[in-house]
Amino acid sequence: MIDPARSLRPATPDDVPAIVGLIRELAVFEKLEHTMAATPESIAAHLFGARPAAEVVVADVQLADRSEVVGFALYFTNFSTFLGRPGLYLEDLYVKPAWRGLGLGKALLEHLGALAVARGCGRFEWSVLDWNVDAIGFYERMGATLLPEWRLCRVAGPGLTAFGRRDPPPGR
Repeated sequence: MIDPARSLRPATPDDVPAIVGLIRELAVFEKLEHTMAATPESIAAHLFGARPAAEVVVADVQLADRSEVVGFALYFTNFSTFLGRPGLYLEDLYVKPAWRGLGLGKALLEHLGALAVARGCGRFEWSVLDWNVDAIGFYERMGATLLPEWRLCRVAGPGLTAFGRRDPPPGR
């Protein structure tokens, strides 16, 4: 039997291929594989480059002859103007189906919650697809509150390019 909390560790550059594989699995699960553009090179650059944009904790289980990364949580710092404090935003959490039900997802969330507290964050947030009732139930059992009055806004792809051309920021 695995100890979920002892299976967690910060990702290293050697984990990038496994992380990209898990991102691909998540994209398929969420029916968004057509949007999947992440590559090992892009993930490595943004996690371990000169100016990291995000961090990752992996769930690494020890098997008889090797270890295997079977889950991950990718997160970054955001900021609440109303609280006047940073927050922690969970972009993605995924555990391979064969490893679910063992406490790894819960351990990942609790780890990030503890990290948010240790970093002085005012909140810990994430989004969930409205059709993912299993995840919604799981998050609610963990103590999360869904905010139905809020809607996610997004500008991406060609729309972002056009949006960004409207008024270029000075000095950047």
